[in-house]
Amino acid sequence: MNKTVQLQDLGRQDYQAVWDYQEQLFQQIVDIKLQKRQEPTLVTPNYFLWVEHPHVYTLGKSGDVANMLLSEKQLQEKGTKFYKINRGGDITYHGPGQIVGYPILDLENFFTDIHKYLRLLEESIILTLADYGIASGRSEGETGVWLGVGTPFARKICAMGVRASRWVTMHGFALNVNADLGYFDNIIPCGIRGKAVTSLNIELGVSQVNEREVKARILQHFSALFEARWVEMSEPLRYAASIERQNQD
Repeated sequence: MNKTVQLQDLGRQDYQAVWDYQEQLFQQIVDIKLQKRQEPTLVTPNYFLWVEHPHVYTLGKSGDVANMLLSEKQLQEKGTKFYKINRGGDITYHGPGQIVGYPILDLENFFTDIHKYLRLLEESIILTLADYGIASGRSEGETGVWLGVGTPFARKICAMGVRASRWVTMHGFALNVNADLGYFDNIIPCGIRGKAVTSLNIELGVSQVNEREVKARILQHFSALFEARWVEMSEPLRYAASIERQNQD
């Protein structure tokens, strides 16, 4: 099993471009898995992408388009894009001040349990928020990470939605760190009425949280939970060649 995860920070990138890139990396892993049937010594790679998107709304394959409260014209006027995509979950928002993580993993390198995968993703965020003195948890039947669960003040701080096929994952989580929460007013977030959203800077009562530090803490907890090792990828929006060289040696 290969528990090395190749890490890329893509900076701010258009949603469609990164979606296409995820699909490329996803298909690369699937192709190697199929080839392994004839060549069992082949190794499948794992990737983890950091990204920040310009303002965009995305609707999962099981979502209800009625949860988008803006018309196409209004979206254009706001300079905001809208995509129907192939992850699970309903509608969510991505934008500046939000940390988005896309693990593209061959789960056969770790464990073959999608439920466990989602719970560990959530746990990596829960532990990170605890580092900042923020108590958070899960809300029964609602994927993601919440504050004030079971109270009238329940609010979501991290949305999650994944796709998995042949035990290969894509999409991931979006943690509000310094997010403009006004953009959530244009949707029914995750299709859940009557519950608010929040951001880490608001919970801490500060104007700005160091996003690089938050990312480092997430990676620390992710590494411990998944028993993963990180290596850096240096060229954004390009295939990593290291795993291909390893398979050729």
